[in-house]
Amino acid sequence: MKSMFSPGRFALRRAVMVAVCAGLSACAVGPDYVPPVVDVGEGYKEAAVDTSGWTPAQPRDDHPRGEWWRIYQDGTLDGLMAQLNIANQNVAQAEANYRQALALVRNARSDLFPLITTGASLSRAGSGNGTSGSGGTTSSGGGPSNQYTASGTVSWEPDVWGRVRRNIESQQANVQASVSDLATARLSAQSALAQNYFQLRILDEQARLLAQTVAAYERSLKLTSNRYDAGLSARADIAVATTQLESTRAQAIDLEWQRAQFEHAIAVLIGVPPSRFTLVATDFGQAVPQIPAGLPSALLERRPDVAAAERRMAQANAQIGVAKAAWFPNLTLSADGGFRSGQFAEWLTAPARFWSLGPQLAATIFDGGLRASQVEQAEASYDGQVAAYRQAVLSALGEVEDYLGQMRVFEREQVVQNRALASSRESLRLTRNQYESGLIDYLSVATIQATALSNERTALNLIGNRLTASVQLIAALGGGWDGVEQAMRDAQPAVDAAKR
Repeated sequence: MKSMFSPGRFALRRAVMVAVCAGLSACAVGPDYVPPVVDVGEGYKEAAVDTSGWTPAQPRDDHPRGEWWRIYQDGTLDGLMAQLNIANQNVAQAEANYRQALALVRNARSDLFPLITTGASLSRAGSGNGTSGSGGTTSSGGGPSNQYTASGTVSWEPDVWGRVRRNIESQQANVQASVSDLATARLSAQSALAQNYFQLRILDEQARLLAQTVAAYERSLKLTSNRYDAGLSARADIAVATTQLESTRAQAIDLEWQRAQFEHAIAVLIGVPPSRFTLVATDFGQAVPQIPAGLPSALLERRPDVAAAERRMAQANAQIGVAKAAWFPNLTLSADGGFRSGQFAEWLTAPARFWSLGPQLAATIFDGGLRASQVEQAEASYDGQVAAYRQAVLSALGEVEDYLGQMRVFEREQVVQNRALASSRESLRLTRNQYESGLIDYLSVATIQATALSNERTALNLIGNRLTASVQLIAALGGGWDGVEQAMRDAQPAVDAAKR
């Protein structure tokens, strides 16, 4: 009769066990991730109101992908952006968080492999001779002895229920969310830099306008003084001209601290101490560029914050599987062996070796509702992430509509303002001629001059508002026209390395 422990039958049993374990490890408890459907509409309402100048467009192929600020064609801004991408500390923090997320993936993957440990020890023990008790009873003990031990242990918990794989899936989604967070931090800093830069340049233009106005008012004051000396003007005209001149000088001084604040903000964004940074004033004639708004559905892929919310939804979904796996028993396969001897010379010899091998199955029978509450917590967390994702989409759509509306209104407003500006310039020219001809007093001239200056500054502010709104629109659209997709492509080699 063939023994049940024959080599052929043992090999067959081992093959069956391997197949069973492989089959069990192929399953993973918990729901598979399916992105929810979000209604984003078929187009932008504000872009459809007035399509003159806001028709859907494609990004220009001659602009590097991701470097959206190049659409403004400003070399100084390009240089500041290059510094920001290297030295901004918020971006550096987000990049460190991304590397931490990569490490967490490797940490989660380590649970797929056996744990191997080794160790060696030396101990010396013994008991002495002595007398104890009232009767003087004598007890004897052995002399001191040595114990030499060297051992190794292998322990492996097969991922039968998919707990480890769901955790890896969760951490991989976290990596992708961290990539999106990095893109969000970079885009936010870039947007703030561009807005501060344009506002500073508009202040420089206003300072130039006020300097020219002060020079004109000085000439007017001199002319009025000469006319007063000649008996052609009243003393009140000199007072009006002086008041007008000094108040304009005060306005010019007020611009200095405003410009300094923008300059300091730019220095912080590019990682430079404000005391070491100076942005020299220069001529500025920036035109507002055409921004391709695209379709709302593309926003879900462009916006890095929306992409991050979607990935965190996938992460929360995987954690449901991790929580549900706790309901099933854990199978642990372990083996250990080594050498143990009381004599150093015989320590690593065959008679001193020992070993043990065997599986262990452990299951929790009662936990007072702990596992059920953890599953409920994971499901509630997922529901919360779904709501956060949908809210992120709605907020993104709302921002795009806001800035499209601003751009449309500002463009129309500037057309009207330019007509008012041309009219005020013509009115000022005619009024000055009348004053020099002695037909009116200087108070009438000062009123027209104040109106003209107000229109000049309003026109400059509108240009600044349009530039700021264009930057905000680009940021609301996800920055550039590849958005987080390019960041994901850049980070994919590191993600793939973490998976291996």
